[in-house]
Amino acid sequence: MWILLAILSAVMLGMYDVAKKQALRRNGVLDVLLAATALSTLFVSPFFRIGPPEDHIRLMLKAVLVTLSWVSGMRGLKLLPLTTVSTIKGSRPVFVVLFSVLLLGEKLAPLQWAGVLTVISALFLLGRTGRDDAPVQARRSGFFWMGVSVLSGVASALYDKHIMTAMEPLFVQSWTNLYITALLFLLILIRRYAGAREANTGLFTGFRWDWTLLLVALLITGADALYFFSLKVPGAMLSIISVIRRASVLVTFACGALLFREKGLKAKTFNMLLLAAGVVMLLAGS
Repeated sequence: MWILLAILSAVMLGMYDVAKKQALRRNGVLDVLLAATALSTLFVSPFFRIGPPEDHIRLMLKAVLVTLSWVSGMRGLKLLPLTTVSTIKGSRPVFVVLFSVLLLGEKLAPLQWAGVLTVISALFLLGRTGRDDAPVQARRSGFFWMGVSVLSGVASALYDKHIMTAMEPLFVQSWTNLYITALLFLLILIRRYAGAREANTGLFTGFRWDWTLLLVALLITGADALYFFSLKVPGAMLSIISVIRRASVLVTFACGALLFREKGLKAKTFNMLLLAAGVVMLLAGS
């Protein structure tokens, strides 16, 4: 059951990445994140309930990790093609698997370890095939921000497994979304206030409504809900769930190739197939 929930979450997550890329054409990184997260918070608002203060402190920490991962990931998405970003994000389950083994005591079969090495190989090849995707400086900055996004995302995933032992999925999702919305709003206020003083304009003159934002919010709400429920199922393994969710890059890569017609697809397709092979090995060994 938890594997099926993780697969459905992965499909929605891949579509979410594509919708984000489209939304970034009309608005900035923080604007897209704030609008989508605020709408997502509205969708899950019926599930708000008061919990103990210590639970809220834990969820505030999770909100910081998620916000850092999202903001850095969106900046990377601005600088790099969608196909390149999707492959970089494929590194996240590798680190989650390794830390799940070291910190959570989860055990992997030999075939699963082979899958980890295969994914790492695909990421190494990406560094060579992606060298012409963007100007040198943009590429360096993009890879830096994607690295920050991956590492903070890994920390958030490990933290999820810890807090889900004592909290209900919708309680975690609703309050975390609210705290993320507050953090993003604060970041935008600080940034816009500084810019408005220099340009003598309003705080939100740069924001333009885009119906794609509603789609982004719907997709991330569904993907997160399925993810939290899969983690809550007894016997669910974070290492396997993380790998399944990162298989969403296959959806993202296909859409990037078909909808955005990005270049260098021949070499990237090999990397993507190699990554997919690693994912299959990890699942087959479970």
